[in-house]
Amino acid sequence: MYAIVKAGGHQEKVEVGDVILVNRLDAKKGDTVEFPVALVVDGANVTLASGDLAKISVKAEVVDDEAKGPKIRIQKFKNKTGVARRKGHRQKLTAVKITEIA
Repeated sequence: MYAIVKAGGHQEKVEVGDVILVNRLDAKKGDTVEFPVALVVDGANVTLASGDLAKISVKAEVVDDEAKGPKIRIQKFKNKTGVARRKGHRQKLTAVKITEIA
């Protein structure tokens, strides 16, 4: 059984026991969070109806609330002017472990 959940502006495919990285959530380590469901697949049964999906919830436990994504290096350059700019960015993320799809 797996589900497609909406987490932090993205959709993620999750199963029980998966650890996923989502955009920073306002939750501390050890807290339980709940994600809205977009689709549920249980064997040959696919649940798409919004009325049925409202009854289903995906619960997860926060594993790491201070995770960071990979470093992205941004470099801007303008020819013949001597203008060059270098900047870096690391997205703040939260690691959550899926505990229940019910």
